[in-house]
Amino acid sequence: MFQELDPKALQGNVFSLFDDRWTLITAGTQDRCNTMTASWGGLGVLWNKNVATIYVRPQRYTFEFLENTSHFTLSFFGEEWRKELAYCGTASGRDEDKFAHCGFHVAMAGEEAPYIQEADLVLVCRKLYWNDLDPAHMDPCGLDCYPEQDYHRMYIGEITKVLIRE
Repeated sequence: MFQELDPKALQGNVFSLFDDRWTLITAGTQDRCNTMTASWGGLGVLWNKNVATIYVRPQRYTFEFLENTSHFTLSFFGEEWRKELAYCGTASGRDEDKFAHCGFHVAMAGEEAPYIQEADLVLVCRKLYWNDLDPAHMDPCGLDCYPEQDYHRMYIGEITKVLIRE
């Protein structure tokens, strides 16, 4: 069971959410969606809105869902789900049902935003902006992350709802 929380009432270290806990980025519809693990992202304020920023490579299956929908969710889990999150970061939803493999269940926040019911924290985001990372503007340390020159697309989403497990 989840309760809704004001984004400004989030507790804890926002850097730790992505770097240590990881997240599942989910987009699509109730009947057709995909999820992927991410450890890069951020939270902040842009255009007077609470926002989340995520980065997805174009070859990821979730990319097409992000491109074709107005919303995405970020689901954060406890350490007991680490194995499943690692799996969702390496297996492709093109090839199998990752939800079933991991024992995850999809729920909907409104009509546009699928999320994972087993999460402890869910950020529901409405896509505001996207842009492809440009290597011409990167510090050399960033270029080291792209030996295949498969640069991420950055998405910024307004956090429209925060759900926290009771």
